[in-house]
Amino acid sequence: MPDPVIELAGIGKEFPALPPVRALIGVSLRVDRGDYLAVAGPSGSGKSTLLNVLGLLDRPTSGSYRLDGVETTALRDGARTRLRGDRIGFVFQSFHLLAHRTVVENVMLAEVYGRRARKGRRERALAALRRVGLGHRVDFRPDRLSGGERQRAAIARALLGEPALLLCDEPTGNLDSRNTEAVLGLFDELRAQGLTIVVITHEQEVGERAARRVRITDGVLVEER
Repeated sequence: MPDPVIELAGIGKEFPALPPVRALIGVSLRVDRGDYLAVAGPSGSGKSTLLNVLGLLDRPTSGSYRLDGVETTALRDGARTRLRGDRIGFVFQSFHLLAHRTVVENVMLAEVYGRRARKGRRERALAALRRVGLGHRVDFRPDRLSGGERQRAAIARALLGEPALLLCDEPTGNLDSRNTEAVLGLFDELRAQGLTIVVITHEQEVGERAARRVRITDGVLVEER
């Protein structure tokens, strides 16, 4: 059996205070290749803390986190940064596209701080844009795109490094219903291609589209389906 993309075992996260704030409590979770998982929960439930742990942006206080077979909790900061860049693509509520750059240039920027050769960068960016259905918008600037198209461009940027995991934080939070449906349709297509997707969301419609759903409340994670 191949290693799961995500394997959490007994993850805890505390923040110093009097008394300490227990943001995550004994979280265990397995996400296999090709899974499409939604993590739901109210404000203050621990969603953001879990996102930061999954994205290697913060270290847990206790427990084990294996990402694509690599135990991450004891890695030095530089190794964590390289692993994050190699294995995780991030999609956020805000698109973080540079207004003065074209769509293809924005996508190409994903490799500027990476280790891939500069040769072929534009071709890889164009292929990523075609993958998300934006091959006809490559020379547009972001202000000429709809909200859904801007999010597709951001997803193309996240896919450029061929990550093991697409980690999405409220990816439809700035979109109307039509563009939300377009982005969710894209996630369905990417999952059908074998991509592993984890979506952090408070929106019921988004959670219901995922193949699996877990809920976090007061730092405790429970599988819903």
